[in-house]
Amino acid sequence: MNASGTEKLLLKVSEAAEALGISRSHCYELIQSGKLPSIKLGASVRVPACWLRQFVDHEVLRWQEAHGEK
Repeated sequence: MNASGTEKLLLKVSEAAEALGISRSHCYELIQSGKLPSIKLGASVRVPACWLRQFVDHEVLRWQEAHGEK
């Protein structure tokens, strides 16, 4: 949430990386590989917060399936 108490809908790559606990360059690698969806607004790259959550959910599910869980 930001200072006004609202949740950001679009995150900068650095913010998405921080939320994931990874480096900014690794986040760009995920975006360039197509694993993490993003949108371009002019020259800016943004990651929609809902897509970031879906990415994490997908990765958790993939891990669970690979390890015979769920």
